[in-house]
Amino acid sequence: MHSTGSDSTAINNPLWLLAELTYRCPLQCSYCANPVALGYGDGASSTEGASELSTDQWLAVFEQSRALGAAQLGFSGGEPLLRQDLEILIRAGRQLGYYTNLITSGIGLTEARIDDFRTAGLDHIQVSFQASDAELNNRIAGSRKAFAQKLAMARAVKAAGYPMVLNFVIHRQNIDQIDRIIELSIELQADYVELATAQYYGWALVNRDHLLPTKAQLERAEKITNDYRAQLDGSGPKLIFVTPDYYEERPKGCMNGWANLFLTITPDGTALPCHSARELPIAFPNVRDNSIEAIWHRSNGFNHFRGYGWMKEPCRSCDEKEKDFGGCRCQAFAMTGDAANADPVCSKSPHHHLIETARERAEQGTAAQPLLLRNSHNVVEAQRLIAKG
Repeated sequence: MHSTGSDSTAINNPLWLLAELTYRCPLQCSYCANPVALGYGDGASSTEGASELSTDQWLAVFEQSRALGAAQLGFSGGEPLLRQDLEILIRAGRQLGYYTNLITSGIGLTEARIDDFRTAGLDHIQVSFQASDAELNNRIAGSRKAFAQKLAMARAVKAAGYPMVLNFVIHRQNIDQIDRIIELSIELQADYVELATAQYYGWALVNRDHLLPTKAQLERAEKITNDYRAQLDGSGPKLIFVTPDYYEERPKGCMNGWANLFLTITPDGTALPCHSARELPIAFPNVRDNSIEAIWHRSNGFNHFRGYGWMKEPCRSCDEKEKDFGGCRCQAFAMTGDAANADPVCSKSPHHHLIETARERAEQGTAAQPLLLRNSHNVVEAQRLIAKG
């Protein structure tokens, strides 16, 4: 541990390194958390990847982060399979002693590449699905062949001896098939299933009116999940249901505190305390110009919201601030225009009415604009909607 933040709060070393290897992705999901300004929704063109860190630069990031204490290394994106050096990066992570995790859509995965990952030392593969049937899955993903590929690769991952970890982002368009999603997970012999309700950043914020479920839908989905848990009684997949904070009265302790445990490095080398922080009006450091040690301990971006000295009321005097850290800075900025404000999810926030309005719109089921898929054609309109608020 080191000290100090601006208010003499001890600074832990990072434990979890998320390597966002690329923003490129063959899918066009309307809830993608990648920055809206960086479209990268049209595939794997070489020009789209021109600003990405090189293999050697990533290896330096892994080595420096490990020396600082990071123990888990996640490979994410976009779609990390689009990096042709992924096997090299996995092998390096294993040699440095990381527990390594690949987070993938499965598009571009093959049985041969799964074998290569196993040889390189990859510990864990998480495959994402959009729904429990081909028609809806492919419509949400913006790809006509996505579901068949995902099924095949999920089975191949299981056959290769990896833990079967599935992820479903849950939202208004698929929440009513939660039982079929769980049945599919059982059929695929999943070990863990993340039923993660959409979090409203990036493209998901732009499309919130299309994605936020009603409270009744959420309660029904959670009840069905709990019923399956009781039926399975430990004999099937572990079901992890992540509820949206929009239906809470207190905010989540976002990332276990700003720059406390998690370190994210984006494709171009920008270092962030969480994967959504790039949208904040803060100058974050880049690994091309700074060491990981300097970034973590001394950069303005990482010290910006550490501790409690930055807090305004009602957070500053709140007896729950050490539990929730004032909530999510990205959500506060996206909804109120000031990242230092209390997270609007909190009922004590003077901006809580914004969350209540979003709930009301979900009940009405109306949207002011059409659904925008994550691709370069929609970037300008998405940016306009975010600026409009």
